Amino acid sequence: MNLFLIHRIALKALWQNKLRTGLTMLGINIGVGAVICVVAIGEGAQVSVERAISSIGVNMIWIEAGGVNRGGVRTGSFGTKTLTLADFEAIKAQVPSVTNVTPMVDTRAQIVYGNQNWNSFLRGVAPTYLDMRGLRVVRGGMYTDSDVERAAPVCVLGQTVVDQLFGSQDPLREEIRVRGQVCVVLGVLAVIGPSATGQDQDDMLLMPYTTVMKKIKGQTWLDDILCSALSARGIDQAEEDLGALLRGRHHIRPGADDDFNLRHPTEMAEVVKQSTQTMELLLAAIASVSLLVGGIGIMNIMLVSVTERTREIGLRQAVGARGRDVLRQFLVEAVILSVIGGAIGIGLGTLGARTIADAFQWPTRVSSNAIALAFGCSAAIGVFFGYYPARQAANLDPIEALRAE
Repeated sequence: MNLFLIHRIALKALWQNKLRTGLTMLGINIGVGAVICVVAIGEGAQVSVERAISSIGVNMIWIEAGGVNRGGVRTGSFGTKTLTLADFEAIKAQVPSVTNVTPMVDTRAQIVYGNQNWNSFLRGVAPTYLDMRGLRVVRGGMYTDSDVERAAPVCVLGQTVVDQLFGSQDPLREEIRVRGQVCVVLGVLAVIGPSATGQDQDDMLLMPYTTVMKKIKGQTWLDDILCSALSARGIDQAEEDLGALLRGRHHIRPGADDDFNLRHPTEMAEVVKQSTQTMELLLAAIASVSLLVGGIGIMNIMLVSVTERTREIGLRQAVGARGRDVLRQFLVEAVILSVIGGAIGIGLGTLGARTIADAFQWPTRVSSNAIALAFGCSAAIGVFFGYYPARQAANLDPIEALRAE
């Protein structure tokens, strides 16, 4: 039988039972749409992670205060006080594999302006921190190295802090209180947006690290030192040089634990990315169950169709149709059901992904690979679940089929 004719007969048979055809395709619609949505959410999260890596800089290296073993009890990170400004100066002078070094002293602080107050993340850094992180000041300016040297009470605010304390008022040259310390606002940072984990990166203020150490936290040690390797490929060499310098300066014996940790953003981002991929696979597996249910629905309807059209099948065989022609006819019907259902599901999934992105401000990305995979799966389901009913139809005895009521 001509393949075009088989398609025509299949479409005519499906059109004669429009309601049943629509309900049968509904399972495939939902399954494909769910898979598209889930994959779009997962890929959007991966894009956020990649952007986070780019915003931090792939050649960044953190040196953070490490843990210590006291009487068999090991503290976590930041349990030591051995990372100092002298280490920072030594790194600048003696490690040629790194550039743009800044100390970091971090804490959370209550900020007060007039009758408004807000708890935010305070980071004490050098002016070079802006270039290292790719940040920029959109209003006012950044404090200078001179401000750092004299521990000046000045700061630069993130947009969230500005919104909470000042609203529409201009914050420049205004005085705020940070843990009781009066501080002059010199500038406002450009909006950064949320991190890969959803943290508000605009909810922070920057101050000279000397000011935070002396006037806010009252400490003589550093929490971190942030460095830039000369290139992403030079990270390993830079870590080796930094580790050797600090172990020598801190008098750490061979084989003993370091009192500092070396980290770079690709390590942390890779952990987040792996977690995201695992969650994406889990959700996709759950969504795929609806595809399986849709396939079972196609098999059930095709079996019903074979029973209802037994006489038609017998008549076709009596006038010369071969078993393989009957098999093709019913198999084509099943594939058409799943392919049309898959195409509609792709549209629903794409619309759903955009709706999620608009409604919840969650990044989504509908990739061509996800569409191709979903469409291929829907076609495969039609073949897999349609073959058994088609085979049943092809194996009917023509005489018995003509006798059927």
